[in-house]
Amino acid sequence: MRLSDEDVKLWLNKKKLVITPRPKDNCIHGITVDLTLSNRFRTLKNRSIAFINLNASKKNINKTLSKIMSNEIILKKQQPFFLQPGAFALAMTQEELTLPNNLVGWLDGKSSLARLGLMIHATSHRIDPGWKGNIVLEFFNSGNIVLAVYPGMFIAAISFEKLSKPVKTPYNSRINAKYFGQRNIISSRINQD
Repeated sequence: MRLSDEDVKLWLNKKKLVITPRPKDNCIHGITVDLTLSNRFRTLKNRSIAFINLNASKKNINKTLSKIMSNEIILKKQQPFFLQPGAFALAMTQEELTLPNNLVGWLDGKSSLARLGLMIHATSHRIDPGWKGNIVLEFFNSGNIVLAVYPGMFIAAISFEKLSKPVKTPYNSRINAKYFGQRNIISSRINQD
């Protein structure tokens, strides 16, 4: 069962669900909560590498990842981030979320942005029960014009689904919870699989 706007407010008030900073009531509507873009980004910096061998040793994958990912880019308040056509970047929500063990989050892009070619998540649509941290967004500009995005703009929406019972192994207790508690943009940790 998806939580309605009134249910989301109730869960927030009871601190069963925590979103920091807490969204204003006008950002909680229908079944979604609007999320905003932070000022942090990472890009692919080295295009001279022909490919990433995902079957290589963990050490070699880690070495390749360190060559291709930029350091975190931190923008000033009204400074735009320009996403070129066909470009990929990692971004992050301003909000940090903490989900209980009986709630799953579903992240969706904004339709108005998608109609301009901006995709905000390649695959990471599900936010697991027991999650804590900011959500890293996988930006891709599928359009044919440069897109300028700004810190603080509405970038995504999240809905929440109550589970029939709490999960046995929530994200915060998994041995391989690679991104738990992230407050900065963490690039792929495929080398830890």
